[in-house]
Amino acid sequence: MIKKIMVIEDEQILLRALNVELLSQGFEVLSAKDGETGLRLIREEEPELVLLDLILPKLHGFEVLKALKSDEKTKDIPVIILSNLGQDSDIKKAEELGAAGYFVKASTDLSELSNKINKILT
Repeated sequence: MIKKIMVIEDEQILLRALNVELLSQGFEVLSAKDGETGLRLIREEEPELVLLDLILPKLHGFEVLKALKSDEKTKDIPVIILSNLGQDSDIKKAEELGAAGYFVKASTDLSELSNKINKILT
């Protein structure tokens, strides 16, 4: 069975790179460029995992994470944060809200991220 991954990311170049990487790993990729659309699609499509940026138009990533974790239907979907925010307070907040992982964009290579995704999904 092909696993679905939802990518919520507003940077077009990174979104494309993530799509290429995840498709090459055999995942089905859904994407949204803002938090509001992403949240709606997650509820409709029920992906196996979510990659979530924090700085997003319409609905901040932390708000998306809170909404997912407080909803019975989506609370068990693992969420990996992929953000430019690398402060300890942001990482701690993400963990407290239930994120399964946290990657800082500037210091993350896609194979490292793929390994984490595969580890969570197997």
